[in-house]
Amino acid sequence: MPTKLPSRADHVGSFLRPRTVIEAREHRAAGNIDYAALRAIEDEAIAELVTWQEGLGLKAITDGEFRRYFFHTDFLLQLSGVEERGGLNKAFKNDAGKDVSFAPPVMVITGKIEHVKPIQLADYQFLASKVTETPKVAIPSPSMLHFRAGRSGIPEDVYPTMDEFYADVAAAYRAEVDSLAQAGCRYVQMDDTNLAYLCDDEQRADAVKRGMDPDATTRQYAKLINDSFASAPADMIKAIHLCRGNFRSSWAAEGGYEPVAEIMFNELDIDAFFLEYDDPRSGDFAPLRFLPKGKTVVLGLVTTKLGELETKDDIKRRIEEANKFADIDQLALSPQCGFASTVHGNDISFQQQADKIGLVEDVAAEVWG
Repeated sequence: MPTKLPSRADHVGSFLRPRTVIEAREHRAAGNIDYAALRAIEDEAIAELVTWQEGLGLKAITDGEFRRYFFHTDFLLQLSGVEERGGLNKAFKNDAGKDVSFAPPVMVITGKIEHVKPIQLADYQFLASKVTETPKVAIPSPSMLHFRAGRSGIPEDVYPTMDEFYADVAAAYRAEVDSLAQAGCRYVQMDDTNLAYLCDDEQRADAVKRGMDPDATTRQYAKLINDSFASAPADMIKAIHLCRGNFRSSWAAEGGYEPVAEIMFNELDIDAFFLEYDDPRSGDFAPLRFLPKGKTVVLGLVTTKLGELETKDDIKRRIEEANKFADIDQLALSPQCGFASTVHGNDISFQQQADKIGLVEDVAAEVWG
């Protein structure tokens, strides 16, 4: 069965910010330039990025998330009833053996969740005006409004029951998906750290301390994401990326997909699952045995955290291993994550970034034609 994806070679969405964008953001924060001037600089950089992506042969084209500071907060804070408070302290780890101190912001609920305006619409319209291939929009998963704070971040005087909370979140997301669909968008990816965190024993234990049942939470998140996409047109590609943390080449969680795989693959009404598989902390491919027909797993076999380039033979060998558990026609290839889930970016060069995309393109062409 053919995949709905525009190509067997895909990517998660974010790219290293050029210096012009980083400096413009700093000037905007200091009050030296206005929003319109910042956006004009972003526009120019995104137009160049589109040309670069299409020149490499990519068929799914993003704006690189150049307009965001974090992959999630810039979006979530535009929903009514959401505020950012502090962070969830977590030592991010990397292959250098050093802990990177980082406290990802925690979203808390201060009022009824409501979609008061289109969030990605203008960004999508600009992107669509520049591409000749398929424009892709990545947005944070709705689960980001729950997992890091749990019930303690959702006041009972605002939401007496969690069912009311989930219903409002899904309605807000449906309104956003609708606005994108009406503008012509046919490829939306939700970025979700929380299903991946629920594969980590330590994270699962922390979730229990916050009053969650990890297995019930997995099922609830599947329903929430389905409800968020419920009004999407039939020809829209619905994708999800599971991420174990991606900050300056460091990560926050580990563990194979076994704890969530059966629920995730069978209860999530999703076309494509972007799964990190770049190193042993992601586990083996056995969870792919739960993948039902009609869905695609995009194997994130090329790391964005390290500059060293993988070999074609190693990538092909790992695809063969995955093929033992899932049909080759249900597989595709991508980097394991974005290259810059935050404005800081990973510790690799622009050339290494290009080489990684080129490797994905070359291997996909040789494996799937």
